[in-house]
Amino acid sequence: MAYTSLSDLTDRFGERMLISLTDRAETPTGAVDTDVIDEVLADTDALIDGYLANRYKLPLSETPPLVADIAKTVAIYKLHVYSPDDKIVEDYKEALRQLKDIGTGAIKLPVAGVEPADTGAGSARMTDRERPFTETNMKGFI
Repeated sequence: MAYTSLSDLTDRFGERMLISLTDRAETPTGAVDTDVIDEVLADTDALIDGYLANRYKLPLSETPPLVADIAKTVAIYKLHVYSPDDKIVEDYKEALRQLKDIGTGAIKLPVAGVEPADTGAGSARMTDRERPFTETNMKGFI
């Protein structure tokens, strides 16, 4: 499940910006290169899944608005071959902070029933060894 799409990116950033970021042919075509967009969207989804995997079952049953917003922010940053402007860099850094907070549980996503079941691996387990000193072999010392 993709967290964002070409149409979402076009709505937010405009077709002109996407053409300037994706039209990398020797002879420019003047159109958005969907192959470049698809590759960046796949990379973006993989990054987001990496942060969500320990906290949520993937794929998510639905894409929360916060995750969709983060996906757009990360994707536009990744589309830049050269240095993006400061606003895009700051938005990207904030998106990564939000992903870290989601991964640690500081931000909870409003997706029902997606938190993984507890495996029990986090609890303490005691194993007692055979006691070398017992009442029988300590007879006369106690």
